[in-house]
Amino acid sequence: MILSYDCQRSGFPKLFLYGMALLSTVLTTQIATAETVMEKVARTGVLTAGTSKDALPFAYANDEGQLEGYSVDMLTLIQQKLEQELAREIELKLVALEPQDRIPQLIKNNIDIVCDASSFTWKRDQKVDFSVSYGITGTRLLVKQDDYLNISQSLAGKRIGVLPGTTNELAIKQSEPKAEIMIIRDRAQGYQALATGAIDAFADDGILLESWLQTINNPEDFTIIGYYSKEGVACMVPENNSQFLNNVNYALIRFMQTFLAGKPESLMLFDRWFGYEGIVPLTEDLRDLMLENMQLIVDFKEEIPAKEL
Repeated sequence: MILSYDCQRSGFPKLFLYGMALLSTVLTTQIATAETVMEKVARTGVLTAGTSKDALPFAYANDEGQLEGYSVDMLTLIQQKLEQELAREIELKLVALEPQDRIPQLIKNNIDIVCDASSFTWKRDQKVDFSVSYGITGTRLLVKQDDYLNISQSLAGKRIGVLPGTTNELAIKQSEPKAEIMIIRDRAQGYQALATGAIDAFADDGILLESWLQTINNPEDFTIIGYYSKEGVACMVPENNSQFLNNVNYALIRFMQTFLAGKPESLMLFDRWFGYEGIVPLTEDLRDLMLENMQLIVDFKEEIPAKEL
């Protein structure tokens, strides 16, 4: 009785309850951290995927504000593969991310996968893991048509807008060290900065620049120049999730294999974005490069049995 009385007077019950709550929070955090993506998806029934809001045609917000694109279609195929693997319905939850936030959000386990227009670099690979490449792109420059000759001759001293944390920034820094790098918040700001003369050129993936030109009223005022890199487009996942990555790769390779085999559903998916009447029709050279990349990936991996296609 005396012990109970003293404990109550000293605030022991409150301290005890606070300590237990704190311990519970720590244990819950540790369990969540130790949980693999496959275990998390199996438990919650949700695949949380990061993507882009302005990377047409890979991933962008349409007029209704919904996220869609070629990479979003790849995420849907991955969702379907997980449903087969886990024998349950899986909700695909899309989250729009800025380029510089993609890897930090993966590391914090706030998202399970990123599929937008991401490409492989060794620096990124030290922090996250990459899927097989399901597309091809590269760094090019958007310039005003009137500045074409001046910009194409030399980038020394020229103000080149780049998005932070992108391979475009890295490509320009490596290939044109005398250029003045200007950090741009997002693509909309980049296009505006170029139009107003705040920058001399905007560096981005060539396919994304081509798609932007098809959305404006005065495409003849701009042109795209140079090839500063060629990069494979891939998904990023948190490290140490081999089972999840296997399912991601299976879904992507299955799509590429069926596309190369001429399966109608896969052809329609690809052509919706890149076909001759698609959102961003590819040039013959770029289309051939995209198909060559797919063929290399399919040839490199073990062929998926026809009965599973």
